[in-house]
Amino acid sequence: MERGVKLETLTWIEAEQWFAHNPVVVIPLGAAAKEHGPHLPLNNDALIAGWLADEIMQRLPVVIAPLINASFYPAFVEYPGSISLRVETARDVIVDTCNSLVEFGLSRFYVINTGLSTLRPLAEAAKRLDRGIRFEYLNIDDALQVLPPGLIQQRYGSHADETETSLMLHIAPQVVDMSRAVDDGAEGEGRLTRSRGEGIWSGSGVFGQATLASADKGGVIAEMLMNHTLAQIERLMP
Repeated sequence: MERGVKLETLTWIEAEQWFAHNPVVVIPLGAAAKEHGPHLPLNNDALIAGWLADEIMQRLPVVIAPLINASFYPAFVEYPGSISLRVETARDVIVDTCNSLVEFGLSRFYVINTGLSTLRPLAEAAKRLDRGIRFEYLNIDDALQVLPPGLIQQRYGSHADETETSLMLHIAPQVVDMSRAVDDGAEGEGRLTRSRGEGIWSGSGVFGQATLASADKGGVIAEMLMNHTLAQIERLMP
């Protein structure tokens, strides 16, 4: 088995055959309802997670679990359409997903994590899983530390910004409306807010300089992100 498979496309009999090899189970985690400014869709993170999952499946004999499309996103709740779970709920969704599959002899799990606030429930999930389970997850900040100097030009930002918008221009340009991209979020500290004086003020929901984004930059970001993710998963493989 050189390529992977999506669990949701299998019969239970086929799933049992795959599980006999104790493959790494890759769990895509990406919001399907979380604001990403005026130029990116609410399902931006779900698209990134799905893209990474598809790329991984073409390269490694993993089982791709169904997308988990809601988690802990407290920084975006002021923007209509954004859904955030309690941290305990987000943690337990991961724990229960893994433990359900452990019942079939699986013990290696990797979460394609596309958020930052989600690092907290993932770390808590890792503590609750049995010690015999190997559990890792993507930290995008760590993955992008190796980007070439000067590639990202923005002075600040981490959400719907130059980096994220560039990635989307590379992997899903059809959903990006650069005519509506803005530079925003330069005022204040804390979580994003639509009210001046209460946090990082951003009327648009952007935190960063999205107007600097390009598909060429996105291609470099995508390659670095993929290489980092593949290396992490390969370390989980027997």
